[in-house]
Amino acid sequence: MSLAQEIDERMKAALKAKDAATLSCLRMVKAKMKEHAIDKRISGQLSDEAAQEIIGAYVKQLRKAIPEFEKGGEAANERLEGLRFEIRYLEPFLPTLLDEDQTRALVAKAIADLGNPPMKKSGMVIGAVMKAHKAEVDAGLVRRLVEELLGG
Repeated sequence: MSLAQEIDERMKAALKAKDAATLSCLRMVKAKMKEHAIDKRISGQLSDEAAQEIIGAYVKQLRKAIPEFEKGGEAANERLEGLRFEIRYLEPFLPTLLDEDQTRALVAKAIADLGNPPMKKSGMVIGAVMKAHKAEVDAGLVRRLVEELLGG
């Protein structure tokens, strides 16, 4: 079963169970997938990779919103819990990222392959790692490790 089909099945189950939080989360993902399909003129079902990218972008958006809601104090607590629920619910759909040591090894290899470039060429190293391992690594971690290993 594809990821899009699994989301449809989970939506049906949430609807039957009257699980409003799950249903709302899945409807948002479904809407983002439909929007992506329209933008890219995709007819038929999205690939699992495209669905994971969409879910990943949505989870990233939710994570960025958390600090803003934390500033809202008591009034924002309910929405904050909703954001955290959605993130926890959607994370299993995403590929597992490499840990820091594994990512460090990829960055070190890329630096060696590129001939140990100077710090001002760090974007070249980041680009090489991300191009080869986009779904496997966290971009922020890659940036931090490149700067650390290049002596920035």
